[in-house]
Amino acid sequence: MNLNEIDDLLRSAIKEDMPYGDITTESIIGENHASSAKLISKSAGILSGTMPFERVFKILGDVEIEFFKKDGDELKPGELTGILKGNTRNILSGERIALNILQRMSGIATETNKVVRMVSHTKCKILDTRKTTPNFRIFEKAAVLSGGGTNHRHCLSDGILIKDNHILAAGGISKAVEMARKNASFVHKIEVETENIQMVEEALSVKADIIMLDNMSIEIMKEAVRIIDGKALVEASGNITTENVVQIAETGVDYVSMGSIIYNSDVLDVSLKFFQ
Repeated sequence: MNLNEIDDLLRSAIKEDMPYGDITTESIIGENHASSAKLISKSAGILSGTMPFERVFKILGDVEIEFFKKDGDELKPGELTGILKGNTRNILSGERIALNILQRMSGIATETNKVVRMVSHTKCKILDTRKTTPNFRIFEKAAVLSGGGTNHRHCLSDGILIKDNHILAAGGISKAVEMARKNASFVHKIEVETENIQMVEEALSVKADIIMLDNMSIEIMKEAVRIIDGKALVEASGNITTENVVQIAETGVDYVSMGSIIYNSDVLDVSLKFFQ
């Protein structure tokens, strides 16, 4: 994760939460008061977000943090995850922002890890999508990595993915791929979204690097994988859930993209408690 980009986002979050200061804390806690606090996991899961958590307090200042776990580690209920020591005002003021990010990222990492383990007997890798929270994508995609998943495109500038509306607007798969090869850099791979076997065959005929099988039945996916036969990488996408992901992975696809590992994940319950 880019440190400058992260700090900009965190400063914006701090400004949102206390545009004119933390009037509760500032009215009852002395400026130089110091405290210690424990970070405790209240449920089982996968930890993610330790770096942005630390950066919140680095920006606020005068708070030291020691984590006993790193991103990607398993957490158990009641487990001591870290300790904060330093300026009481800054711990109290930064607590909610830092916990929100840590809990959200750990929830995504936990959900991702669950799916990754479900398909671990296959060659299939679990991808995220661009169905992310605006201005929070950098954190959500980092959480997917913590959970053992793989990032798809981070943004529209990352790669060429010709989807259904691109195909319609361009006048077909062949025309769309032709224009992409003509106008984009040769270093970019070209992925084409397909909805049926005819589209798969057309994408193969123009030598697409990656063929996406979108909202296909298991039987049609198996046929598509057979036809492609290693001539392109294969990604399955569209309405993939924990109920059907194993069957889909077992068709022989290389990747499964699941927006739900981000937008349907629960937060992982982590608390921050002061101690003497």
